[in-house]
Amino acid sequence: MSRYARAIAIGASLWAAALAAAAEVVDLPTRPGVVERVLVEQPEKAPAAVLVLMTGGSGRLGIYENGSLRNDGNFLVRSRALFVQHGYAVVLPDTPSDHSTPPFLREAFRESPEHAADLAAVIAWSRQRFSRPVWIVGTSRGTQSAAHAAVSLSGAGAPDGVVLTSSILAATRLNPSTPVQDLNLEQIRVPVLVAHHEQDQCPSCPPARLPRLMDKLKSTTAKLLTYQGGASAGPVCEAFAHHGFNGIETKVVDDIAGWIDSHPVAR
Repeated sequence: MSRYARAIAIGASLWAAALAAAAEVVDLPTRPGVVERVLVEQPEKAPAAVLVLMTGGSGRLGIYENGSLRNDGNFLVRSRALFVQHGYAVVLPDTPSDHSTPPFLREAFRESPEHAADLAAVIAWSRQRFSRPVWIVGTSRGTQSAAHAAVSLSGAGAPDGVVLTSSILAATRLNPSTPVQDLNLEQIRVPVLVAHHEQDQCPSCPPARLPRLMDKLKSTTAKLLTYQGGASAGPVCEAFAHHGFNGIETKVVDDIAGWIDSHPVAR
């Protein structure tokens, strides 16, 4: 079996574990005439917190009514059962109904007021549903969404904490949007965790630019965790390369959970 095939098999096993959690599909009104479908999974006991997981790429999950997904290979998506095992409820937003066809979430939309409004609705609903702190966790292009939400939102629709994994740190021809460190991160006042693979070869995520990101986060409680090892298979910006923490998912999730647990938030 090739390394890439083994990576796919690992992803499939994590996906199967995820299906063991109780899944619920909810269609949330977010803006006038716009609905955003979310997948909700939760532990048997009351969750310690809620994690809104923002996928990368086009942002399209393709959530079916039975809770299965068309696209489930992304690091956060395939690891969602691991977060549930740590006692968190997870909420996975799909693309909103007005972006339900290709190219789905273009770069500019992830930094738009409309996207922020959608995320505010998801966060506020999650907080009301579970009466727990809500963290937004993004990976790859999902870090643009998570950082934009943290900068733009306030009140019940704002996150209580942020986790950025495999952050977008450079504008490229394929991803010309604003690097995360160029957003107004000085406005963030909630805890921020940054997780990045030292061997990430995706041109949009060069580890050498991490110091600039952390420098922009000096206004809040922030920490950087970096990783080595695991396996890398397929395109360097895809889910089963080092960019997607392939082979070290459990370690990364454990560290994220440890950070969140050590920064309880009371509203």
